[in-house]
Amino acid sequence: MTHTLGRPDFDVIAAWVEPGHRVLDLGCGDGTLLKYLIDSRGVRGVGVEIDDANVLAAIKNGINIIQGNLECGLDEFADQAFDHVVLSRTLQTVRHTEGILREMLRVGREAVVSFPNFAYWKNLRSVLDGRMPVSEDLPYQWYDSPNVRFFTLLDFEDLCTKMGLIIRERSILDEAGNPVECTESRDVNFLGSLAVYRLTRNR
Repeated sequence: MTHTLGRPDFDVIAAWVEPGHRVLDLGCGDGTLLKYLIDSRGVRGVGVEIDDANVLAAIKNGINIIQGNLECGLDEFADQAFDHVVLSRTLQTVRHTEGILREMLRVGREAVVSFPNFAYWKNLRSVLDGRMPVSEDLPYQWYDSPNVRFFTLLDFEDLCTKMGLIIRERSILDEAGNPVECTESRDVNFLGSLAVYRLTRNR
């Protein structure tokens, strides 16, 4: 299966976003996802990024971007200012996990989160072989990784329950970006390399 810009989670996210919606992309990198959503879905998008080079690249991509540190919160944004707040493959790099999820659902009606699943069978096999995993979804060596959290689908869903967050939809993908079709959560946890969740909260 061919995926948009080589990122299967982009296809999932785009399917959850309605044309014309307001989207905030946190840790947006060079703005590739936002540009795709603007071009394909006609969204009104804003990105937040801390890295200087990525900020410049996003500006060149025509993205409305704010340079900022997610760890400091989203105080510059009003409550419910966006329809969707996206955190794509970034949750594992932030230290204040609960804080950023709360802030996402303060400034947005929905939060969309994607992250690599540490319980994916190839990752577990790598650890059993005595090595930290390196894969398409965990592409860094242990010594240069920006990741500060390593967690699984079940860990994340437990956190959502603890925080009172509602999982509206989820899409679990294998390393090739194809959907994992299982009914048992533990099987999905073993076979899924990348997870994408659509969250809301009780109002």
